[in-house]
Amino acid sequence: MLSSYGVQWHVAAALVPRDAPVGQVELMRQVRHLRARILFDNGRRPSFVDAGGGYVDVQELDYGAWHFIARRDIDGPPLGYVRLATSEIGKLFQSRAYLGERRYGEVLRAEGLSPARTFEHSRLVVERRARKLGLGIYLNAMAIAAAHCLGAEAMIGTSGTADGQHGFHQRFGFRPVAGTREFVPRYAEDVVIMLHKLAEGAGEYADLVARLRALFPAVAAAGLIPPENREPKGRGAAWTDERGTSEEGRRCLKAPRRRVGEWQPVLYEPAGDAAQGRALTRLLESGQVREVCDTVESQLEELIRGREPQTPFVENELSQAKADQLAGTSLREYGAWAWYPWSARLVHVLPREEFRLVRTDRNRGKIDRPDQRRLFGGRIGVIGLSVGNSAALTLCLEGIGGAFKLADFDTLSLSNLNRLRAGVHHLGLNKTVIAARQMYEIDPYLDIEIYPDGLTSDTMDEFFSDIDLVVEECDTPWVKIAAREQARLRRIPVVMEANDRGLLDIERFDTEPHRPLLHGLLGDIGSRDLTVLSVPDKVALILAMVDADRISPQLAASVPQIGRTLSSWPQLASGVALGGALCAEAARRILLGLPCGSGRFYTDFAVTLAPERSTVR
Repeated sequence: MLSSYGVQWHVAAALVPRDAPVGQVELMRQVRHLRARILFDNGRRPSFVDAGGGYVDVQELDYGAWHFIARRDIDGPPLGYVRLATSEIGKLFQSRAYLGERRYGEVLRAEGLSPARTFEHSRLVVERRARKLGLGIYLNAMAIAAAHCLGAEAMIGTSGTADGQHGFHQRFGFRPVAGTREFVPRYAEDVVIMLHKLAEGAGEYADLVARLRALFPAVAAAGLIPPENREPKGRGAAWTDERGTSEEGRRCLKAPRRRVGEWQPVLYEPAGDAAQGRALTRLLESGQVREVCDTVESQLEELIRGREPQTPFVENELSQAKADQLAGTSLREYGAWAWYPWSARLVHVLPREEFRLVRTDRNRGKIDRPDQRRLFGGRIGVIGLSVGNSAALTLCLEGIGGAFKLADFDTLSLSNLNRLRAGVHHLGLNKTVIAARQMYEIDPYLDIEIYPDGLTSDTMDEFFSDIDLVVEECDTPWVKIAAREQARLRRIPVVMEANDRGLLDIERFDTEPHRPLLHGLLGDIGSRDLTVLSVPDKVALILAMVDADRISPQLAASVPQIGRTLSSWPQLASGVALGGALCAEAARRILLGLPCGSGRFYTDFAVTLAPERSTVR
């Protein structure tokens, strides 16, 4: 249930495939009828009625697109609708047909947009009685949120102008494309192309879009639910084919399509919440769940034995202890079910506090319970998710930080797989999304925000607004310096590992707010001086940052070959893994107030593994 203008809306969403089963074909007939009736507008647009007086709006684009239907009551009639078409069916876009192939391509090129990441938003229709209640705003925001989650960089579409629709879209960050406005007889009004770059924000409704981005995976998981097909109790059985499995579910079972933007799990906690229980049932019946992993009973046993390791627990004692822990809650409703839409897995885990007690139980003796609680309260920013990926995962595994902000504009390429923990199925995926997924699969209760466009002058303040420590592992000189300027201003410590000779760099701006950036190695250079750099200047600056006189012989020999015989900086998985460990160790010490001062420290394998360093002969 979603809210707008104080009104609760029930929004259903699903991707309707081109080879839709009979049930979804019928559903599309109903959707087209709804659209045509609203667009007909009491005769204003007569082309939406056929010769027999029936409402008609047949478009090939419907199959392969996402459809969003809103109701006031869960069993009530549809009151609004919007469609989102992904680039996979871009050849069918209305805007493409309106502009023509050549002009469409010119518009995208002029904006620096890729057709592969441009989606089309269209057919926003709302019953008159629901317009003043804000339903149009809600559906528009939902379509933009879905585009974010599905990996779009831009949205394009046609908009009418007679009732100020184009002005309505501008409030969401859309803008009219110059020279595209003209009268279209079918709509009986002037039509204009509207364009929205997602990175530019959603205008007046940025906060609403942000909230809906978090909700979209759950909305998509529930599917499109025709009222006449609902089960009396479940109130949400998915629209299924004759075999009882939704087409979306069968598609996931056969070959899941990469959903670039999906990186947050959806948690269902049914104990004491009937709505959550029904939502969980709907998900299980939707056909989208590829695998159910329910080991919560063995997790419960681990919890009990971990609390009293001195007690042997015979079978009847263990059963009684489990019953006491459940306190009348059924095993199925105990804890949370974490739905991971990118892998179509549903996993049953203990409640948050108990889950973390068990997951970090083996930390005890090195990190005891009071310190574990302090660490989970930490908020950590990670900038750059190559070496930063190793740091973020190590922090997560060790329970250092309960909230994270991850920033990186880059996507995973094949050459990253020599050092970054990922798989070939992740190629082309943004590195923040990869890291967030991996971390949530370790702990579904984490609080993670991602910055998949990296850090810019527009996002730097927001990123640093509420964090306790920064791990900086990016390659961009401007970001490295601008981040430290922000950290020093806000008294936030910065940790960096240079991936050469195990160099760990620590800057305790929390205790030394006037400390020179990077220990003064660059003099008084500020971020304002680094907005434009040539490749040689960038290389020279980074070498100065890591102290060129102290780099390894291998790196020293490689630097002159970058751009000649080498494509980029040489890095190894062993060094990246070590970097993650060093960053985590420093972060833990800083957050717990243990000795850990500013400086540079080396953990050099060439020195550590020298024969004379052996402690045995």
